Amino acid sequence: MNRIDRISAILIQLQSKKVVKGQDIADRFSISLRTAYRDIKTLEEAGVPIISEAGVGYSLMEGYRLPPVMFTKEEALAFLTAEKLVAKLTDSSTYKIYESALFKIKSVLRNDEKDHLETMYDHIEVLGNPYIRGGDKTNDHIQSILKGISQKNILRINYFANHNQQNTIRELEPVGIFLMSNYWYLIAFCLLRKDYRTFRVERISFVKFTEKYYSTTHPPLKKYVNEILKEKHELQEVVMRVEKSIMKHFGEQKFYNGFVSEKEVDDKIEMTFLTASIEGFARWYMMFGDHAEIISPQNLKARIKEIASAIQKKLK
Repeated sequence: MNRIDRISAILIQLQSKKVVKGQDIADRFSISLRTAYRDIKTLEEAGVPIISEAGVGYSLMEGYRLPPVMFTKEEALAFLTAEKLVAKLTDSSTYKIYESALFKIKSVLRNDEKDHLETMYDHIEVLGNPYIRGGDKTNDHIQSILKGISQKNILRINYFANHNQQNTIRELEPVGIFLMSNYWYLIAFCLLRKDYRTFRVERISFVKFTEKYYSTTHPPLKKYVNEILKEKHELQEVVMRVEKSIMKHFGEQKFYNGFVSEKEVDDKIEMTFLTASIEGFARWYMMFGDHAEIISPQNLKARIKEIASAIQKKLK
């Protein structure tokens, strides 16, 4: 990117946030901090009203706005790709809001850019994973939850807990939402349990705003997500040998069961897994157990024998 384009992009970046740090500019364009300072100085000399605060960053004077932004074809195509993702991975309310914003973006495109998007629309699709059931799209709660987070409003929800098959009314201080394996999750401080809890959004039947607000400053969402990803259960290593003929039927299921590596041993494939659920792995193994041998651990072998014995009794 040449310097003129970079300086224009910095101006857009300054308008996109209340405060932008010099280091953020340097990191975005892979330039030195000194060069970033020099580019900011160039904008100031051109008459752009930039406010600089030591140790904080740069901001534009209140009321200053750029003229309508023009997008490149690549940028416009990125918006189109995002539209497909939003339609597939969020609820209908969120998609309608994004669609409205996209209409505004398209309104400032040149005619050739609009034609380009029309041409490319049918060439981009987002497909669900065949091994993971898609989330329930009937509950439009994402925007309500985000509004609650923004306003620091205590929310009242009706939540269906899968482990005991019961509905409970909870009052929550919402912290954030995240998408994992096609499902949206809410992390919130539960006033009933007096602790942080994770709720699957599709199991929430209603979200209501209470007249109560919270002043607690909760740790960043990333902190809780990292804890979830570490798993609450200790991972166990599983080693099994399978016949080559059965390998083609595993598909992506092996990854969902913790696949780590594989190697050829005596005309068979020895596979290593790290699993958080011996029970789940045992039941997956039963699907192809006549073509595979568990090498370790012993507790997995024992559980498979128990399941097989129970099945045999029911077949009598």
